[in-house]
Amino acid sequence: MSKNGTDGQIEEWGDRLLRRRRHSDGLPMLHGMSARAVRREVRAVVRRAPQVMVKVTGGGRGMGAIRAHMAYISKRGRLEIEDQDGDRHSGREAVDALAWEWRYAGSRIAQVSHRREAFNVIFSMPRGTEPAVVRAAAREVMREQFKGHRYAMVLHDHQENPHVHVVVRAERDDGRRLNPRKADLHRWRERFAVALRGYGIEAAATRQAVRGVMHRYDRLWERVARSEGRLRRERAVLNERSLTSERQEALKNWSGLAIALARSHNPKDRALAGEVERFVRAAPVFSHLLEDRQFPQRIRDSQNVEHGRTRREKDRAHPSAGPER
Repeated sequence: MSKNGTDGQIEEWGDRLLRRRRHSDGLPMLHGMSARAVRREVRAVVRRAPQVMVKVTGGGRGMGAIRAHMAYISKRGRLEIEDQDGDRHSGREAVDALAWEWRYAGSRIAQVSHRREAFNVIFSMPRGTEPAVVRAAAREVMREQFKGHRYAMVLHDHQENPHVHVVVRAERDDGRRLNPRKADLHRWRERFAVALRGYGIEAAATRQAVRGVMHRYDRLWERVARSEGRLRRERAVLNERSLTSERQEALKNWSGLAIALARSHNPKDRALAGEVERFVRAAPVFSHLLEDRQFPQRIRDSQNVEHGRTRREKDRAHPSAGPER
């Protein structure tokens, strides 16, 4: 397969697998992935790079709730707050002054509001990640994805996982309001992972269906309530059957991508195809969906066909000398 043809197939299958289109609230969506970006993302997934976490944990319905959250994430002013301009605020009085600015920046925020006037977001990485890098990567995402919004961010590195708390004013400078959807949250995760990799940190931001796993993570309030003995009812167990079609679609895309890589002239692509095969076979959800037992064999056949084609092309380019006369 030609280089352009290979890259085209990799881009097509990679975009289907990694960047499934979803409805957004109108914020800019990322364009299709390049073949180079697909290879990078696939390597991160199959080599099980740490998954980034970005969560919206709620939001303040009024200035009272916003000021309380600023006080909470800054530990009553003991931790430094960084705003959208890069200015630092420390101390209880400085935090109160920042909240006062927010109240009158744009439409006035009432003490208690019927709608969310701010959103609380957490950017997190597993234990062992350099906290300063987590903050720098979160800062990049905020400046890119929340341009025109006021926000305040605080690094927490005293707990198990280094993470950054961010409170974002819902109303932008031009009056437009933030209304995050699942597609936007996924985009923030992707941009966070890209920023971390820019600092040399292995990170990935892929959906559970792509990874072949199935977990339901606790919400922040559920973890707190459980630890304090206040959680009255656990959420229902995930219905595995309802998620089967999504997993099957992911498996189909993994198969198409693996075959495209296996047919490449580049030996690194063919090696990556082998990594994809091993990853899919080992993934908990995919393992019992592999009704097509020929999946690994199709990849090997594609590799053998491409190897034979490359060998013939080399023979034609460098014909062996005939017998001496």
